Amino acid sequence: ERRAVAWTRKAANQGHAEAQSNLGTAYMYGLGVAKDERRAVEWYTKAAKQGNADAQYNLGVMYDNGQGVAKDERRAVEWYTKAAKQGLADAQSNLGFAYMNGVGVAKDERRAVEWTRKAANQGHAEAQSNLGTAYMYGLGVAKDEIRAVEWDTKAARQGHAKAQFNLGIAYMNGLGVAKD
Repeated sequence: ERRAVAWTRKAANQGHAEAQSNLGTAYMYGLGVAKDERRAVEWYTKAAKQGNADAQYNLGVMYDNGQGVAKDERRAVEWYTKAAKQGLADAQSNLGFAYMNGVGVAKDERRAVEWTRKAANQGHAEAQSNLGTAYMYGLGVAKDEIRAVEWDTKAARQGHAKAQFNLGIAYMNGLGVAKD
């Protein structure tokens, strides 16, 4: 891993955005270098400012969790938004969660569903489960138990535990499906 980091660093120092993002990940997880969350933030920031969606998302996570930087949910949302607009499903899912719960942004259930649906349509299991919940309870969409079960089924088939639990409740109570 040390050679991998050495070559990646050479590219990163020349401004290669993907290399900068990868170097951020190396520092984040201690891959071939000592783990250093502050240096991870530095490299992610360089890549993110060049428009690298993975770095933008990872920087959002770091601000969200206060890793290597002071926790700042508003800045997390700013970075998630940049990555989400580029189509990154993880960022879209996190942005949907932020809007649904008013974390770092004003609560807006409709916008939450818009972003969550974008991620869900890409096969993102967490987003599919969250969309199922939105339909089950009418959060940002008209309540529709059948659609809730459809989305939870997609997530459950990927092994998503919360969706599997929700399906169990749906079948137990006949919500969107026949009691079984």
